[in-house]
Amino acid sequence: MPLVNDSHASSAPSPSPAEPSGVPPAGPPADPLAPPVSGPPAAPNRVSFAAPDPGRRRARLRWAAVVAALTVLALPAVAAVPASADESPAPADLFAQADQPAPAPSTTSPSSPSDVPDVPVIPNRAVPLDDFYTPPTPLPDGADGAIVRWREEPRQLTARNYLVMYHSTNATGQDIPVTGRVLVPTTPWRGEGPRPIVSVASGTRGVGDTCAPSRWLDYERPFIEPMLLAGWAVVVTDYEGLGTPGGHTYVVGQSEGRTVIDMVRAATNLEAAGLEAGGKVAFSGYSQGGGGAMWAGELQPEYAPELDLVGVAAGGVPADLTEVADGLDGKVGFGFLLFAAYGLDAAYPELDLESYLNERGRETYEREKDACVEATLPHAFQDIGMFTTTNPLRSPQWQARLDENRLGANPPDVPIRLFHGTLDEIVAPGQARALRDEYCAAGAEVQWEWHLGEHVSTMVTGAPGVIAFLDRRFEDRPFLGHC
Repeated sequence: MPLVNDSHASSAPSPSPAEPSGVPPAGPPADPLAPPVSGPPAAPNRVSFAAPDPGRRRARLRWAAVVAALTVLALPAVAAVPASADESPAPADLFAQADQPAPAPSTTSPSSPSDVPDVPVIPNRAVPLDDFYTPPTPLPDGADGAIVRWREEPRQLTARNYLVMYHSTNATGQDIPVTGRVLVPTTPWRGEGPRPIVSVASGTRGVGDTCAPSRWLDYERPFIEPMLLAGWAVVVTDYEGLGTPGGHTYVVGQSEGRTVIDMVRAATNLEAAGLEAGGKVAFSGYSQGGGGAMWAGELQPEYAPELDLVGVAAGGVPADLTEVADGLDGKVGFGFLLFAAYGLDAAYPELDLESYLNERGRETYEREKDACVEATLPHAFQDIGMFTTTNPLRSPQWQARLDENRLGANPPDVPIRLFHGTLDEIVAPGQARALRDEYCAAGAEVQWEWHLGEHVSTMVTGAPGVIAFLDRRFEDRPFLGHC
């Protein structure tokens, strides 16, 4: 039987002072969406550069090569469609109940793959039922980030691998159980202080429990491997309602940001992982994950001031959900708008999505409320009028909740790296550029990079820059913003 522990205790992380800002590329990048500007370009807000380091340059090239190679190997996973969980029997006796003594923690991997649920690693393989994801009833009390239960699983390439369930707070202030993974690399951390932690916010997986990043092949795994090779621990939340009971609060930043933050707390509360509180922390993500990472950055000063946050890297950010929705309605990515409506309704039940739906809309909702990302494909070029009697996104109640989940009001007080595809057909480029402008106007330190590409290709081309940015942040190297 795999090692699993239930715990009701949590350890409070010790406060740590914020790190100085730090930095990279030369000069602000050109903005292909901006009108021509006459006169000399504005000087960057900082002009000091670190001397070139050939060793670091070679290391970055190696990381870029790793990303490229692993991406080629992982591309088939993007099309993977997990079959219904009902097709696989539930593994027996997966974990100790909360009211039973927990086994002693172990830092070794299970000796046989048969000791753990058979998580699929090839397309179209069934995702088995797993009682680990069902929280105890009632949910025991616990602070944000406190461990509810955990289990060590087989190593993932270069890292020890732990599945955890932890406490977090949702968009309406309720205590909720959330699951996720903690990856601790075998590569030693050779920098100063405790091993740093990157909390990776995942891109769109879907809205059904079987779509949770911890439950089936993670198409972003190639972009995580270079982080582990650098000696950084990586934690990946499943978000609210993705794996655990209840609807997934897709693109609801007030929920996603907290689960990304509390995943770090959970990792340092997990004694078996050996991660110390007080080490440097960064948030990173793309697409839905870009929003999750930026929301974690905006919420952290008040929600988790004890974390030593040193940077946020976010690409393809859905900063303004109203503008993103307008850009999806009737377009190729309309299926993501449906997911967003499902997510808002899950976060705020008073929005009562079903009262706006026509018969076709109700049938679609019932069919897709547990769907994974591939369910968006058949909805290309449809529009919201095909599924509703009245557009809920135009109602005052929905607009108020959309406004609550608009980024920009609380710029993080740490270096930020934003990037976006000039041809992004899923997340409107204009609203991402507006977020950059808001942050800059507020005095935030922001790097901005356009990529010539659409939504998926920009995830790939932007990855090496994210690794370079995080490396500089964890080593306190200079930072040059583009504002």
